[in-house]
Amino acid sequence: MSPRNLHVVNLPVNMDRTCLVFHLVVILCLLRTSIARTKTITTDQSALRALKSHVTFDPSDVLSRSWIYQIPVCNWTGVKCSSLHQRVVALNISHLGLQGNIPPQVANLSFLNSIDISGNDFQGNLPEELVHLQRLSYINFSFNKFSGGVPSWLGFLPNLQYLYLANNSFTGILPSSLFNASKLEDMRIPYSQLEGIIAEEIGNLGNLKILDLQDNELMGSIPRTLFNISSLQVITLTNNSLSGTLPMNICTKLPKLQGIYLSRNLLSGQILSRFKNCTELQSLLLSMNNFSGQIPREVGNLTMLSRLRCGYNMFEGAVPPGIGNLLNLEVLHMAFCLLNGPVPAEFGNLQKLRTLDLTMNFLSGPIPKSIFNISTLTNISFTLNNLSGSIPPNIDQQLPNLEGLLLGGNKLSGVVLDSISNLTKLSQLELGQNQFTGSIPTSLGSLRFLEYLNIQRNHFTSDSPSEFSFLTSLTKCRNLRFLSISENPLSGELPPTIGNFSSSFQNFYAILCGIKGNIPHEIGNLSSLLLLSLGNNSFTGPLPDTLKGLSNLQGLDLQDNRISGSIPNHLCTLRHLAIVQLSRNQFSGQVPDCFGNITSLRELYLYSNRLNSTFPASLGRLKDLLYLEISSNSFIGDIPPEVGNLKAALDIDLAENEFSGNIPTTLGGLQNLISLTLAHNELQGPIPETFSNLLSLQLLDLSNNNFTGEISTSLESLLQLKYFNVSFNELQGRIPLNGSFANFTYESFMSNKALCGGPPSLHFPPCTVHSPHGSKKKRLRLVAYTLIPSALMIILITILLAILKKRRKRANTSEVELFPTILHERVSYRELQQATNDFSESNLIAIGGYGSVYKGVLEDGAPFAVKVFSLQSEGGFKSFEAECEVLRNLRHRNLVKVISSCSNPDFKALILDYMPNGSLEEWLHSYDCSLDFLQRLDIMIDVASALDYLHHGYSSPVVHCDLKPGNVLLDEDMTGHLSDFGISKLLGGGEITAQTKTLATIGYIAPEYGFEGVVSTRCDLYSFGILLMETFTRKRPTDEMFGEDCGLKDWVMDALQNSATHFIDSNLITLRDENSNKKVQCALSVMELALRCSAESPEQRLDARGALNELRKIKVVFLADSI
Repeated sequence: MSPRNLHVVNLPVNMDRTCLVFHLVVILCLLRTSIARTKTITTDQSALRALKSHVTFDPSDVLSRSWIYQIPVCNWTGVKCSSLHQRVVALNISHLGLQGNIPPQVANLSFLNSIDISGNDFQGNLPEELVHLQRLSYINFSFNKFSGGVPSWLGFLPNLQYLYLANNSFTGILPSSLFNASKLEDMRIPYSQLEGIIAEEIGNLGNLKILDLQDNELMGSIPRTLFNISSLQVITLTNNSLSGTLPMNICTKLPKLQGIYLSRNLLSGQILSRFKNCTELQSLLLSMNNFSGQIPREVGNLTMLSRLRCGYNMFEGAVPPGIGNLLNLEVLHMAFCLLNGPVPAEFGNLQKLRTLDLTMNFLSGPIPKSIFNISTLTNISFTLNNLSGSIPPNIDQQLPNLEGLLLGGNKLSGVVLDSISNLTKLSQLELGQNQFTGSIPTSLGSLRFLEYLNIQRNHFTSDSPSEFSFLTSLTKCRNLRFLSISENPLSGELPPTIGNFSSSFQNFYAILCGIKGNIPHEIGNLSSLLLLSLGNNSFTGPLPDTLKGLSNLQGLDLQDNRISGSIPNHLCTLRHLAIVQLSRNQFSGQVPDCFGNITSLRELYLYSNRLNSTFPASLGRLKDLLYLEISSNSFIGDIPPEVGNLKAALDIDLAENEFSGNIPTTLGGLQNLISLTLAHNELQGPIPETFSNLLSLQLLDLSNNNFTGEISTSLESLLQLKYFNVSFNELQGRIPLNGSFANFTYESFMSNKALCGGPPSLHFPPCTVHSPHGSKKKRLRLVAYTLIPSALMIILITILLAILKKRRKRANTSEVELFPTILHERVSYRELQQATNDFSESNLIAIGGYGSVYKGVLEDGAPFAVKVFSLQSEGGFKSFEAECEVLRNLRHRNLVKVISSCSNPDFKALILDYMPNGSLEEWLHSYDCSLDFLQRLDIMIDVASALDYLHHGYSSPVVHCDLKPGNVLLDEDMTGHLSDFGISKLLGGGEITAQTKTLATIGYIAPEYGFEGVVSTRCDLYSFGILLMETFTRKRPTDEMFGEDCGLKDWVMDALQNSATHFIDSNLITLRDENSNKKVQCALSVMELALRCSAESPEQRLDARGALNELRKIKVVFLADSI
């Protein structure tokens, strides 16, 4: 309405004044509204055009065609206006593939109550100005690339009810201000990178119905206040790192709860009585946590339940029969729960059940027949239990919808009838490791959806051994990816029809099947095959040339057959090969030189053949090869030095060949090597001194060769060596006494030329000491003529140096440089003041018992650390003197490097390398820091290397005396450096112990140090053992959970004795981690080592070198299992 269209109102003279005033007010309002509407719709248009201008990509040109001046704003695509004010109240431009960011002008859409831009590619931070959209009740920014923190201003939108921020790149914590949005009913921020805890203030959301924070990095316990929100219907916190226990009787205050999703967390405790009042609950998902105890029978009272998932926990006891009362149940997942007893027959009542998974328990007895009457079932898994009985003959009629039947690893028997082939929807059939008999039905070929078939380790036979007709029939299954028929007495020949499998076929196992004849040429048609395993059969003839067609092959296992001819060059064209197993055949000729080009190769087994060439030096190019076993052939010539390039190798076996010449010294560089076997060859010369570098070696067999010379005592450093054999050689001289040699038997050294000495248990003759020729008088004269002048010269030089040093000290008493400088020749007090902002608190890194550490930056920008000693106490002076004395000449990559010093009567400081990643203490015990398994292992190896140097690599052993996480500093590469030698001790003059009154940190002190003040290198080993435990458990030895009766060491020892693993830091090992078993085993090895290091008696503790070797071995095993 415009002003010119308003009508003049003629009022009677006698009209009441009140009426007149009213009409005037109405007229003025109409005028104001008309003018305001024109202004504000323009504002909305400008805001939307600003949004359009920030869209950098519009794949469908929706905005460029629709959002134009010629079209009214309210008619633009995705725009909705109110009928009253003609203002934009809703914006929906979802799923248009738009790219760009959100400008602050969007905040001018002041009437907006709904915005949906989900399913696009917007990025950047959300502008703070959006807080002005006070009418907003619905926000959907899901499936974009927004970053930064979740905006805190969202909590200041008073009308917000629905908030969807799923699948973005938000980081940081959930702001507690968000929980001020008291009208919020539905909040979903899953699939982001949120971290930290969920604040207790979440309990302020009194109207919340749905909470979804799954797939983030949240930690800590679930706040109890969350369980006070009576309106809650769904809680989804799946796949975080939440810990702690659940409250009792959850649904007492959550009567409307319909779904609780807590899988893939670190929650613990018993679930007994937690959910007994949840009568509305439909979904209960608790899988992959650390819940324990029995599954309560009250679970049968949750009659609305449709999904129950509690697998991968540590339950005990039987499966509650009351579950049979859950008549609405569709999914029941209780795999890996350690349950025992029978499968309840009451399960047959679950006539809506679609998925039943009881994998990996200890269930026994027959599978109840009633289960096979649940016609709705699509997936059944009883794999890895102790179930018996047979498959019912009419299974096809009872389970017409079955897609997966997984019964492997039980004690089932009987025959597999053709009726199973009538399960037309079947895609997975697992019957392996049972006691089935009879022939394999050829009718299996009618299962056109079949993808996975495993019938290994049964007693199946083929109905036509000469043709393998069942195998031919399976080629009709065009979706088949995996087939294992291993360990069945099938006999017969592999048919040419093997080549008819589809391009989906990837894995074929036929081990120990009694198959004979040639490998058919047609096998080369299987171009998608990843693994071919035909070992332990009776194949003959050469390898077919067509194998080169297996271009994706990663594993080839043909061991224990009678295959002959040469190893074909065309295998080298298979660029993805990781494992080649051709042992125990009749191959002859040479190893193709081109094998050195298969850089993906990890394992090569060619032992027990008739190969008769020289060793191909090209194999030295296989830098990632772990296992090389070519024993029991007829290889000749020298072992090429290139074998020393196999730096990753764990096992090399060249035994029982005809190698000659000397052992290449390069083999001493294989520091990961665990086993080396060179027995039964024609090798000669000495045992290389470089073998003393093989610190991980556990087995060394050099027997039955022609080695000469002595057994070097340097081999005593091989502390991991468990088996050593040099028998039947030409060795002579003294047998080493120490290290592992104290445990070897006579058989290790028998039949040599002239060995002597060694441990008495070997019964070798004692070694004769021969006197040198010539008179004693002549020798004394020679000593006098040569040594006396040299001694006089040394004394003269020493006196001159002392005089020069004294003069220099007098000339400069204010600043004395105690260390060779690296960055600068001299660092003055004034320079330190400037570099540390006058030792300001902002530069303070750490405060210790005898001083403080500051970060300094030189003029050229180079950072360094300054350790300023507190001179108010005698301890500060002594600490400075101790560090100067110890660090004056020490140089090692795992010690914090001292650059220089600054010293005058009133100020003493050391200038150190700056460690940008702080201390191990911070990384272990801060919520915002995290170290993975390998990082922790590497840091411990670094510390052990430093101790090995301090104890064994310096002229006088150095005892650190205060080993703890705070004294392990980390550089930019996360390499560990040992620091703080303020209370360390030098053991001089052959000392092995010393006395001290200085106490180290409580919890890490060795018993003899704490009670008697006795210091030795073994004290450091005790502290190192405690450090190992703390690093992998994240429990301080002073943790409040420990007391006088049970400390950290007792706790770990107790757990190991009970085969428990709960003590390992939960951040390292989760059930969803595919490497969890490997990590557990390596962590247990670390804990066993820690206990050996921290033995009560110093004599029983390992030394630093032994601990270092043990850790390196654990790392090798860890990395080997990762391949």
